[in-house]
Amino acid sequence: MSLSLNRTIGHLKSMMASMKDLVFPLYSDVKEDDAQCEVYNSLRSATDYMVADAFLPRIPEIKRMLELDVKALMQNDPAAGSEKEIIYCYPAVTAMLYYRTAHVLLELGVEVIPRMLTEYAHSVTGIDIHPGAQIGESFAIDHGTGVVIGETAVIGNGVTLYQGVTLGAKSFRYDAEGRPMNIPRHPILEDGVTVYSNTSILGRVTIGAESVIGGNVWLTHSVPPHSFIVQGRAQETFADGAGI
Repeated sequence: MSLSLNRTIGHLKSMMASMKDLVFPLYSDVKEDDAQCEVYNSLRSATDYMVADAFLPRIPEIKRMLELDVKALMQNDPAAGSEKEIIYCYPAVTAMLYYRTAHVLLELGVEVIPRMLTEYAHSVTGIDIHPGAQIGESFAIDHGTGVVIGETAVIGNGVTLYQGVTLGAKSFRYDAEGRPMNIPRHPILEDGVTVYSNTSILGRVTIGAESVIGGNVWLTHSVPPHSFIVQGRAQETFADGAGI
């Protein structure tokens, strides 16, 4: 990447503004051809024409996936008044727009820029998704603040996460020179899994399809499909009739 950092950031901001116009055209007054041209030119300026040429045909799939993400949020949140409200207001939409764009660029072999995109989204939404994570269709993050999804996480279709969820690594392996090895180390969530707030799932474990993981759980082992995992109930003991 030969451009200065500031110029690259400027091109990427222009690209992502136009990506939002392309993905959600009903809520934009920009013509589709103009938005597509801006995406192409901005990405070409930040990378090269070969990347821009390869990226453009991938936009319809990004659009399809994001439309399903919005529908999943609508179905999972009674407070959502409309899809327009979700697109305008929900941080998860911004995080997923940046993630799905960055993931495609990473698949195309682009260096640095995918991480720049997701870290920018992290800074404005509080949702940290590594561009290398694999995330299926109809993905919903409700509230979102503090969600962390690691590089080698695999998430199936119809998965819902709540605020503060971490899909992280439990430990690292090191090579002969003492450097961390980049091997699969984050969880696999199969289709239909729901994970409630402030839960940490760590290591290369598998959460079986349609499982529900309750809030404030620390989970480092695999569970079969249709599991229901909650933390142990707190026991309150009051002396001499004292209590709440």
